Amino acid sequence: MKESWQRNLIVLWFGTFMTGIGSSLISPFISLYIGTLGHYSKTELNIWSGLVFSSTFIVLAIVSPLWGRLADQKGRKLMLLRASLGMAISISLMAFVTAAWQLLILRMLLGAFSGFVSNSMALMASSAPKEKSGSVLSLLTTGSVAGTLIGPIVGGVLVNITGYRRVFSVTGIIMFLVFFLALFLVKETFKPVEKKNMLSYKQVWEVVTHPAIIWGMFFATLITQMTNQSINPVLSLYVQELMHGQGNITFMAGLVAAAPGIVTLVAAPFLGRLGDKVGQRKILGFGLFFSLIVFSITALTTNVWFLIVMRLFVGISDAAILPSVQAILAKESPQAVTGRIFSYNQSAQSIGAFAGPLLGSAIAGFIDYRYVFVGSAILVIFNLINYFTHNNSVTLKKVIV
Repeated sequence: MKESWQRNLIVLWFGTFMTGIGSSLISPFISLYIGTLGHYSKTELNIWSGLVFSSTFIVLAIVSPLWGRLADQKGRKLMLLRASLGMAISISLMAFVTAAWQLLILRMLLGAFSGFVSNSMALMASSAPKEKSGSVLSLLTTGSVAGTLIGPIVGGVLVNITGYRRVFSVTGIIMFLVFFLALFLVKETFKPVEKKNMLSYKQVWEVVTHPAIIWGMFFATLITQMTNQSINPVLSLYVQELMHGQGNITFMAGLVAAAPGIVTLVAAPFLGRLGDKVGQRKILGFGLFFSLIVFSITALTTNVWFLIVMRLFVGISDAAILPSVQAILAKESPQAVTGRIFSYNQSAQSIGAFAGPLLGSAIAGFIDYRYVFVGSAILVIFNLINYFTHNNSVTLKKVIV
């Protein structure tokens, strides 16, 4: 008979898989959908796309600490139910918008209710054995990645068959399924913390042994999300330009969007197990170096197939960076504050996912699409500086001890 954490891992993997599909079905085509809601110039369309795409994440950044505190007080399962049901309702309503500002409001509402994947991570981080946290969280990451991989491809097919609006309806149905999956199958042994016994924000950092490491991981998450998301709001427009407006643009945009997940799906479990053996910080450092090389070369893209190949390589860096950050946070977070630490990381992720598309759409609108990747390479340099700063501080502490 499987232990409870192993059973939850199976259920949550499938839940994050479905969430990945639901959240990525329409994402690569948001800019094209906005184009059907009004008449915009190239610059206006790029800016609107950036605002609509990013709005979800800035709201999520604001509300995540509040949900994290509630998760530590009431349990992570309740947060899974709240996230999946809220996402189901807000996404379903997107099928009925008639103007870009309406889509903007619903995307903000989506951000207010998001957080299924982060709460799944927090639940597993607090229940799985610490010595297996790297492999467990890496495996859980593949669920979201697999869904994100399949979503854009399925979305591209559905858009061609049914149009944009039906895709939102399909996504809403998927999220309702996730809600019932969490309601009936996820089991959590949780001892509620009374409100009077909840640690304050200041006390959270007093019980953490290495707060500088955790802040470093927050920064790594923020920058990684900026680089990953910067091209997304204008991705379909960039593919359209590379294909000179000819061919099945929506399907190819789906392939480009899904490409990083192909490699991440395969590489994340391997790198997670390797990180448990050689150290997660070494895997993180490799991922950062590799992403710098990949983004620098991607800036030289001249055709859509070269872009797909380079996006495949992004999957390797993501497989190294994202699970390593989660594993390091899990090992450095006392169980009493795990929910809030992961919610703070969710805020950092959301800020990056907000700032990245705005930066990318601005660069694309005022300069050129390929310079978005130049900006990403520069951001990775800052991430490497952050990595060496905190890695050296950890080494120094070990020497002193």
